[in-house]
Amino acid sequence: MRAARLLVAVVAVVGCGGDDAATQIDAALPVDGALPVDAAAAIDAAGPDAAPGATVVRVHYPAGTHTVTLRGSGAPLSWTSGVALTAGADDTWTFTATGLAAPIEFKPLLDDATWARGPNYHLAPGQALDLYPHFTATAGRVVTLIPSFTSTALGNSRAIRAYLPAAYDENPRARFPVLYMHDGQNLFDPATAFGGNEWQVDEALDAAGEAGRCATGATCGNDGDCGGGACLTVRDTIVIGIDNTPGRIWELTPTADASIGDGGGGDAYLTMVATELKPTVDAMLRTSPGPADTAIMGSSLGGLISAYAGVTRPGVFGLIGAMSPSTWWDDRVIIARVAATPATPRPRRVYVDSGNAGASSDDVANTNQLAQTYLGLGYVEGTTFHHVVQAGATHSEVYWAQRFPAAALFLMGPRP
Repeated sequence: MRAARLLVAVVAVVGCGGDDAATQIDAALPVDGALPVDAAAAIDAAGPDAAPGATVVRVHYPAGTHTVTLRGSGAPLSWTSGVALTAGADDTWTFTATGLAAPIEFKPLLDDATWARGPNYHLAPGQALDLYPHFTATAGRVVTLIPSFTSTALGNSRAIRAYLPAAYDENPRARFPVLYMHDGQNLFDPATAFGGNEWQVDEALDAAGEAGRCATGATCGNDGDCGGGACLTVRDTIVIGIDNTPGRIWELTPTADASIGDGGGGDAYLTMVATELKPTVDAMLRTSPGPADTAIMGSSLGGLISAYAGVTRPGVFGLIGAMSPSTWWDDRVIIARVAATPATPRPRRVYVDSGNAGASSDDVANTNQLAQTYLGLGYVEGTTFHHVVQAGATHSEVYWAQRFPAAALFLMGPRP
């Protein structure tokens, strides 16, 4: 975790030309400020005021006395001067084009001088995009959202931590998807992390707000940096870190394992997360609360309970991340439970990974079978499902931190 949680920068352009050229947590937001429901796109119908076939960009940002413009890689936009957007109600700025001939990259600017943060956006003919950019903040902040959250379902209390992305304070028009993560002590701070090795979740998402990733994993600002491939970055995301308790094994396991002599509290734990914690978070923060924008992720037993959440609560958690899951638990019960998942509802996207080294080989053989089980249900690798085996990686926070940026990008989905 960085010492300074919110930084303001003079304009530093990331992306754009390609080869050419505050502090308050609240839930108040007009309905038209909500993120689109589906993580796959900030793309929707152009609306009744747009001409048939028109391409529309709506920028939602409280610009005040400033103006908002667009620059881009193809007509009617260019990288050399901006096209002014039309100001409308509720801090909405609109660009409409009827002659866009091919997909382009573009970026909004304030006063045609201050570029939106992060890599270029993408726009195809006929699309309508709703954007919630930020222009000055370069880092989010980590807070102890609830110092002692008491659960009736579990009969205990714990701290709840939160990462709020850079756009959260700067753009009050935006709502955000939420990633719920277990073992909150390990996510943000080496002082509380197991073995002193944090996941660096805040650093990873701050970096994603400033630069994108090529398919190779290289950082980028535009598609040209990726050799013509797409330069993508994860959507701005709130992360909720759920601290563990002395009852961690019981809470994060779906069944009792006779060989361990513990376990089986997973249903009660997920009741806490889904019916007690999530409504509280949704009331405190500007979230986009639907299952398409609600993810759950963890590692080891946290990966196990996340996969189990996809079986038992897909109507709440539509995005499932299981990193180095304890697939071995109770004679691989999670494989059988996933195989028996009803056809509907099911999670929209699932991410599963492991290493293959160390004394346990990070349970790679069992986790490979779990991955095959998802594929057998009809999930499609690279689209609705992604399975990663990191060569040489052991069962450790060090490697989960390394895999987190790409996992978050797949699970939460890219911004346009």
